[in-house]
Amino acid sequence: MSYDTIAVLGAGAWGTALANCAARAGRRVTLWTRDAATVQTIRGRRESPRLPGIKIDAEVHATDVLAEALAADAALLVVPAQATRAVATAIAATQAPAIPIVACAKGIERGAHLFMTEVIRECVPAAPVAILSGPSFASDVARGLPTAVTLAAADEELAAALASALGSAAFRPYRSTDVRGVEIGGAAKNVLAIAAGIVAGRGLGASAAAALTTRGFAELIRFGRSFDARVETLTGLSGLGDLILTCSSAQSRNFSLGLTLGKGEAPELAVAGPKLAEGAFTASALIEMAAAHKVDMPIANAVAAILDNRLSVDDAIEALLTRPFKAEG
Repeated sequence: MSYDTIAVLGAGAWGTALANCAARAGRRVTLWTRDAATVQTIRGRRESPRLPGIKIDAEVHATDVLAEALAADAALLVVPAQATRAVATAIAATQAPAIPIVACAKGIERGAHLFMTEVIRECVPAAPVAILSGPSFASDVARGLPTAVTLAAADEELAAALASALGSAAFRPYRSTDVRGVEIGGAAKNVLAIAAGIVAGRGLGASAAAALTTRGFAELIRFGRSFDARVETLTGLSGLGDLILTCSSAQSRNFSLGLTLGKGEAPELAVAGPKLAEGAFTASALIEMAAAHKVDMPIANAVAAILDNRLSVDDAIEALLTRPFKAEG
């Protein structure tokens, strides 16, 4: 399988970064967005409004015509998790030939409780599906700074071929067949990163931050095991690796959201900020799925309660600190 042409569907910061990444790997890239003005900006300035100051590679062609973008060997679907169904439905409506679709959003569809590959498979059943996730900031990837991620597909040959097509000296995709494990790591860590930001915003100290990240990882492991995810996936790049990154840097939108909440911003105002934090929309779905599988996730539950205005930040912290003492695990 050879993937010489890549469609990147979504021209936000992450989509723009992955377009540059694919071009750097020697692929011809079409970057699609519904916004005609963004297309003109990219064509004229070679820069995305969502990733200012970073030049877009000359091999990246921008378009607002979805069918034109889908005349490719593979597609990266890089839109927010809650918008994935709409774009996947639009892909199906073009009646373009079925090409592999790589989900690049980290989240769970609210209401339906579906992971991104499940949403794509439901909308475009003929398309082979994969997932790309791991510790990566858009600006780092766009600039060509060293980054390692996980690319998973049920078919190992597909995962290997896609990893080879996107990989370069600076961008290293490690392949896997544990699709669910990779998706769980990406979705759960976003919610836990909000909690880490709250700890920082409240000034609770480095010891509390370390404890929060460690106990949050225990929740991620429990949740993953309930879906038969592999331990090596959860402790790898798309699980522990991504959790470490997003729980320790204000570059993370989810951490930044938590930081704002920790400093006293009302949840509805914090979530309505200019940058989308996927964890704010995943939290409720995550805890509902955890409850259905009888998985204990107190930190994730606290984040969801804060976002839903069911608990104040201080009450949520007190509830966590007064839980009964127990064995570690």
